[in-house]
Amino acid sequence: MLLIGVSVFPVIVILVYIYFRDKYEKEPLTLLIKAFVAGVLSALATLLALSLAAQVNLPESSAFTAALIKAFVGAAIPEELFKFAFLYLLIWNNRNFNEYYDGIVYAVFVSLGFACFENILYVTDQGLTVGIMRALLAVPAHALFGVVMGYYLSVARFNDTNTALNLGKSISYAILLHGIYDFLIFLYVGTIGISDLLSVILVIAFFAFVVGLWRAGLRKISKHIKLSAARE
Repeated sequence: MLLIGVSVFPVIVILVYIYFRDKYEKEPLTLLIKAFVAGVLSALATLLALSLAAQVNLPESSAFTAALIKAFVGAAIPEELFKFAFLYLLIWNNRNFNEYYDGIVYAVFVSLGFACFENILYVTDQGLTVGIMRALLAVPAHALFGVVMGYYLSVARFNDTNTALNLGKSISYAILLHGIYDFLIFLYVGTIGISDLLSVILVIAFFAFVVGLWRAGLRKISKHIKLSAARE
């Protein structure tokens, strides 16, 4: 139960924060629950897709190439594609999607449904230390990828021009940020023992990227809250 609690607690904290930042028209709890469940379903769909893809034998590659493939092909692309698909199908034509901030709210709920399911699998298998690390890094990262996805989904929904372009940004930027995040981790793991200097550079690059991700995400939240207020 402790491990389940550690897995779920950071998800709840972020969901509560995102929910209460919506100052003008709170989203229906039933729809938010559906968004969260959609995130869990997107995780199951990703697991199925990756289990099928795992049957393909890839040639030997360098640590750099292996990290790149694992980060994007094995994680970012399928995960964000399935999240986006479930998010789009759930809310694009829903009458409750009527403010700029709404896109962020629903995208984060989908992303954290995914992250909660994934977190339970990791933490119950690998223990408390992994749970604490994921609470501080992986779970917030999934939420921030969701912020970016939801930000551009709302731009696509409420901007009469460039709808297709902004939908493309919604999915492609989430994939790019997720891929870079995982790539830095996988490259670090893949090069441990090769060069202490390289390890230090990768750690610095990773945390600099995380700080930038947080700053960009919080700016996007603030901007869409202001745009939502302007629509009132």
